[in-house]
Amino acid sequence: MINKKFYLFGLTIALLIAGVLSFYASSSPDGLEKVATDLGFIDTAKDSATSKSALADYAIAGISNERLSVGLAGIIGVIATGLAMYLIIRFIGKKKN
Repeated sequence: MINKKFYLFGLTIALLIAGVLSFYASSSPDGLEKVATDLGFIDTAKDSATSKSALADYAIAGISNERLSVGLAGIIGVIATGLAMYLIIRFIGKKKN
């Protein structure tokens, strides 16, 4: 079995990438948005149900420093995803026993 140091190292790297490097991600539209723009139906798009949420657009609402806002949103995303995976693995592990 892989030891805790390995998991802590992976978590640290993921947090660094999410917290620091995520600010430098491309701001270009994703594939679906690009196609909608190219085909001329981007104006018919509706806002997502979560467009007004605290983490909309990969940033934290209310924080004016864009670098900090994006970095913290990335860190929150890593923690939430890690916690979800941990709980799923624990649940699956209990089912097998």
